[in-house]
Amino acid sequence: VGAGIGPTRFTRTIGIVKAYTTRVGAGPFPTELFDDMGEQLRTTGGEFGVNTGRPRRTGWYDAVMARHAAMINGFTDYFVTKLDVLTGIQEIPVCVAYDVDGVRHDAMPMTQTDFHHAKPIYEYFPGWDEDISGARTLEDLPKNAQNYISALEKLAGVRISGVGVGPGRDEVIQVRDLIYED
Repeated sequence: VGAGIGPTRFTRTIGIVKAYTTRVGAGPFPTELFDDMGEQLRTTGGEFGVNTGRPRRTGWYDAVMARHAAMINGFTDYFVTKLDVLTGIQEIPVCVAYDVDGVRHDAMPMTQTDFHHAKPIYEYFPGWDEDISGARTLEDLPKNAQNYISALEKLAGVRISGVGVGPGRDEVIQVRDLIYED
C-alpha cells in the first residue's frame, strides 16, 4: 500500500529554502538580525506564526546551514522562495562560513557549544530595486538578482531549480524541470 511508486524511481530530492533565513523558537541562529532590517524582513515576508501570530526570528541567508541541510538530506535541488522580499535592499549579506572562537568553519560546527559561539562570515552582494514579481525566467530578473541566485546555488552545492518571486502561485520561475530529467 502506498503511492505505487518505487523508491528507485525518484531521481530528485528537492529542498525548500528562503532567500533569507528564519527560525522559530530558541537556539543558535548565527545570522539573526536584531535591528530594523530584521523587522523589515519579518514584515515584508509575513514572518509571523500562522496559529500564534508570534514573530519569527529573521536573518540573512546562511549558506553553511543550506550546505549542511543538502548534505544530510540528500537534496539534489533547492527551490528558493521569497526572493521578492529582498527587493529594495542595497547590499545583501550571505553567510559563507562561521568564525568560532577565531577559527573559520566552512561546515556546521560539531558541537552545540561551538554553534552557540558561531559568528557569521559574510560575502556581500549588490541588491536590486526593480519589481521582480512578473519575472518568469531567470533572464527576466535584474542582473543583481540573477547573480544572487547563482551565488546561492554555488554556495549551497546543489542546483537551484525554482525561484519564488512573489506570494502568488503563479509567481514562480522554473529554472529546471523538476519532474522530468533535463
